[in-house]
Amino acid sequence: MKPTTKFAALLFFTLTCLVCAAQSPLPGLEKYHRVVFIGDSITYFGGYIDDIEAYVLTRDTNSTVTFLNLGQSSETVSGLSEPGHAGRKYPRPDLHTRLAAVLEKTKPDLVVADYGMNDGIYQPFSEEHFQKFKDGMEWLHETVLKSSAQIVHVTPSPFDPVGCKKPLTFDGARGFEGPYTNYDDVLTRYSEWLVSQRTNGWDVVDIHTPMDQFLAEQRKSNPKYTFTRDGVHPDAVGHWLMARAILVHWGAPAEIGKMDSVEQMLAADPHGDELLKLVTRQEDLLRNAWLTEADHLRPGHPVGLPLPEAERQAAKLEIEIRTLAANPSTK
Repeated sequence: MKPTTKFAALLFFTLTCLVCAAQSPLPGLEKYHRVVFIGDSITYFGGYIDDIEAYVLTRDTNSTVTFLNLGQSSETVSGLSEPGHAGRKYPRPDLHTRLAAVLEKTKPDLVVADYGMNDGIYQPFSEEHFQKFKDGMEWLHETVLKSSAQIVHVTPSPFDPVGCKKPLTFDGARGFEGPYTNYDDVLTRYSEWLVSQRTNGWDVVDIHTPMDQFLAEQRKSNPKYTFTRDGVHPDAVGHWLMARAILVHWGAPAEIGKMDSVEQMLAADPHGDELLKLVTRQEDLLRNAWLTEADHLRPGHPVGLPLPEAERQAAKLEIEIRTLAANPSTK
């Protein structure tokens, strides 16, 4: 091969790599097309999912990854429920009753599962509860793999007694209505066990540790700081902390892990805030439709549109989203 030919080949290879890098903001998602998130009310609210999708769209307008939120409030993977849950109207929903339908109907090639917050039912550490959690997680892991999808486990976010609006107790006998004051210690043990499963080949994202560290850092200057609305459910900052840990795990640049808000992540895109709002509208629309389609709707959740109608409306939003993300004349 002549030197000029070698150079041309090298230049072509280099340019190809640069283009690929530009179109692959998350290397960890390159081989996936449909990513389904399952979990409890934190996932149902879905702020961290919206943040992840907004990150992808502001960095790759040609992305073909679909993100679906099928989180269900109050749910556990352990099958446990405290006495008197929801005013004795119904026990906590159990993932065992709906996972098969979710996998069959959505047909994901990747499942992201975030459980744990409700699985200790807001009581002191119990070996019995812990074993139920481990059994449920192992069942979930194997069930997803048998469906030919892959799975990423996410550790539970922290319980924050400073932000808790319920009366804290030392026995947690009433569960969420009177949480154990040191319940985050329980979630720390659950998180440590999940992380330990990496030695068994599990793909695990630890959000619990960096979120606890963020809280500790903020409280050096403000002892009452919290990123939860009620000790359990993260606010916008908390959801961003979840999103950034997952993004970095999937290969986002290290500087993403240093950003403390979704606004910082979107700052380079003049349409970032508007795009995130559209993504949130679309995700909420599809979430409610898919939960209704799977026919395992928790009491109190909104009934979604029939799936074909929801997808029609989502397609219109998709055009708005893609146009906003791709229009160079307004950037």
